[in-house]
Amino acid sequence: MRRREFITLLGGVAAAWPIAARGQQGERVRRIGVLMNATEGVAEAQANVAALREALQQLGWIADRNMLFDVRWGGGDAALTARHAVELTRLKADVVVAAGATVVAAIQRASSTLPIVFAQAVDPVGAGTVQSLARPGGSATGFTQFEYSLSSKWPELVKEIAPRVKRVAVLRDSTNPAGIGQWAIIQASAAPLGMEVSPVSVREQAEIERGIAAIARGPDLALIVQVSARAVIHQHTIIEQAARYRLPAVYPYRSFIEAGGLISFGANLQDQYRRAAGYVDRILKGANPADLPVQAPTKYELLVNLKTAKALGLEAPPTLLARADEVVE
Repeated sequence: MRRREFITLLGGVAAAWPIAARGQQGERVRRIGVLMNATEGVAEAQANVAALREALQQLGWIADRNMLFDVRWGGGDAALTARHAVELTRLKADVVVAAGATVVAAIQRASSTLPIVFAQAVDPVGAGTVQSLARPGGSATGFTQFEYSLSSKWPELVKEIAPRVKRVAVLRDSTNPAGIGQWAIIQASAAPLGMEVSPVSVREQAEIERGIAAIARGPDLALIVQVSARAVIHQHTIIEQAARYRLPAVYPYRSFIEAGGLISFGANLQDQYRRAAGYVDRILKGANPADLPVQAPTKYELLVNLKTAKALGLEAPPTLLARADEVVE
């Protein structure tokens, strides 16, 4: 290449730089709020937020370029969640990703128009979050965590890995509306299996410890942990109590197994948050949440921790291991 041609080419490239820079500077920055119902120190919640952020990036939403990614942590505290909802409204967030129905309700009280994508609601119609799954009809749409019928699988898993169990302590948050349906299904499913169920509150650590200690005095006991923000927040306490009293336990999330729990069965929440990113993208590009149908999970997973089973003196049957998506050894 001749010197004159090289200088001309270089000058053309240099002239293009300011144009590209101006294009990025002129790009509208959108605020994407994220309101979680767990505390910041919960590993599973952090993984869910990371999955959402990664999926948004793959769709072209880059932090500090065309996206402000504003994460808030409600920690299962209704008053704190409400304050965060009001703040996100005042900051004029373009859309908020909400962890569940109680978080959605807090945002809807703060604003009737702020678009919301929920990533793990249990019963959005029953909770009044949406009018119907096919036509949400309001400012919110998103992804359900599971149908109540899934709760029937938890007593079956208890009986499969610990056939002698006759009593089950069900750890639940009685203030969570979604907990009522789970509790009813567990009761109905446990009875034909010859198991009696008793509730234990997961609102506070002390309640968990007292509740399990009181029930664990008798033989042939197991635990089932319902879906709730409080259960996730106190997951280490729950796992410690299960180990202390040598109780087989079934959990709703994989994080419990990664922390030393026995069995989990439920939706893959990271997948839910990745899918939520797609709805966020569509809303930011002009879609109306009212027209986006609520979707069910597409990925459920069964995890078994053989190390914990061995510590409890249990042998996981081959049929259970054959169905497991992941076996921790």
